[in-house]
Amino acid sequence: MKKIILLVTVMMSFSATAQTQNDLLKHFEAYYEQMKGQGDVQGIINAMTHLQILQPSQERLDTLAYVYVSEGRNLEALNTLGIEKNPTDSNINTEVKALALKGINQPARALVFYEELFKRESNPYLAYEIADLKTQLQDYAGAKASIDFGLANVTPDMKRGYYESQRPYEVSLKGALTYLKALVVFNMNQTDNLDQAIGLLNEAMTMDANFNLAKISKEALEARKAKKE
Repeated sequence: MKKIILLVTVMMSFSATAQTQNDLLKHFEAYYEQMKGQGDVQGIINAMTHLQILQPSQERLDTLAYVYVSEGRNLEALNTLGIEKNPTDSNINTEVKALALKGINQPARALVFYEELFKRESNPYLAYEIADLKTQLQDYAGAKASIDFGLANVTPDMKRGYYESQRPYEVSLKGALTYLKALVVFNMNQTDNLDQAIGLLNEAMTMDANFNLAKISKEALEARKAKKE
């Protein structure tokens, strides 16, 4: 008799726990929708964190990390996912690691994930990012190969944003790739390629008159040329 009573008590306890968890899931799902509707990013993060504890899901974890990285909270994104490369990682998981590692100035580690994304879907946007990282790592031949791919496949509707000035601006991706090519060509041979680099920067500015970064780079190279002469 005692065994039967104990069994019934345990079963009731499990039932109450399951009921409580279901209630909590419903609560945080409703809370998540409310925060989305209000555009409250921290509320979205809180709701997703609670949902992840109650009902773990890799997809939700990937999305949570993406919200972090979208807010510039790169370390929190990496703490959520780690920095290991796994063949089973989703595209969003791989993209978050690439963006976050680039955001904390880890170009060599970020490059691994950008190249993985490029293997899965080659496109001019990824070619630009890979070329940019390889330029930072002084792999100019590799950077130029990525730029050449980008220029061969870019379309007029593709754009790239820049944020170095007080007012962010957008230029054509073709202009951005041409600007990057100028930097790579110059760094490959800073003496013999100076005029070619200036010519490429002129090209980029012809495509996008508002290209402030190209203008600054051109002025620097022209000052270098004048000093040399």
